[in-house]
Amino acid sequence: MKIIVLTFLALFGIAQVFGQQASAQGDPLPSWNEGAAKGSILEFFARVTKQGGPDYVLPADRIAVFDNDGTLWIEQPLYVQGLFVLDRVRAMAPRHPEWKDTQPFKAVLENDMKTLAASGPKGIAELVTATHAGMSTEEFGRIVKDWLATARHPKYKRPYTDLVYQPMLELLAFLRANGFKTYIVSGGGVEFVRTFSEDRYGIPPEQVIGSSNMTKLEVRDGRPVLVREPEIDFINDREGKPVGINKFVGRRPIAAFGNSDGDFQMLQWVTAGVGPRFGLLVHHDDAGREYAYDHSTHVGRLDLALDEAPKQGWTVVSMKRDWKTVFPGYSREQEKQR
Repeated sequence: MKIIVLTFLALFGIAQVFGQQASAQGDPLPSWNEGAAKGSILEFFARVTKQGGPDYVLPADRIAVFDNDGTLWIEQPLYVQGLFVLDRVRAMAPRHPEWKDTQPFKAVLENDMKTLAASGPKGIAELVTATHAGMSTEEFGRIVKDWLATARHPKYKRPYTDLVYQPMLELLAFLRANGFKTYIVSGGGVEFVRTFSEDRYGIPPEQVIGSSNMTKLEVRDGRPVLVREPEIDFINDREGKPVGINKFVGRRPIAAFGNSDGDFQMLQWVTAGVGPRFGLLVHHDDAGREYAYDHSTHVGRLDLALDEAPKQGWTVVSMKRDWKTVFPGYSREQEKQR
């Protein structure tokens, strides 16, 4: 998931050509500190791209999948799409006076997060249905883009699309420079993520897999459009992630990147395949520059996957130890001063 200092061109340029520029300087991952995590990445991808080597992987099979929230962009204090839902309820409230007395809408309008949390998955689903359905896919995309252009993170006061992880942008560029096809496999809404995936990560919409609403074709004002219905089609989380990859990609990737227990089954399935495999978890342990959370959080919980990582042979990246910088446009020193 969700950089006033950088222009769009500069940011997109980093994502697209950083690998080529850094390679010329001898370091494809300049925002990563030297150490076991960086070493494991470089060693694995050198092996699978070395022609004639015992672990060489044909380009067609060089597929890498990335979770979005907490892996490619910020997910605290709440998933970015969750914040979008809350803002949509507030924006739509004047057209729905009944919401003032109806839960869970009443809790949102009164900023009563305790009551909202108590509404559970059913309450959240009701909010998502009310704010995401009944419109065409094009209308929904415009609403998301408009929101992303104006919404600001409560801590950083920056657009959510600025709060992508610089080291992961470099990693994406490095993989693509070495013949990999990169996919986002997110528990978030597929049409939500597609609005910014190409601009921010260089990943086109057709390479985004996510949760989805049912859609149907309607003719509105003489024009055929796809309309989002108030019914869930597919939940792309936990066990759903391997299912989604198989359904939409058709090949088992050789590398998977995540940060939470929601990614456990994806990493487990990917790394259980035949031949060379790579799994990586981003561990949020840097309260000074970002957030520190793992076992006890309700957002991006990293419990089972963190305990299983050594047994599975997955690389665990310490944000605090392994990343020189977190967000584009800031040095470590500047990040500490925020």
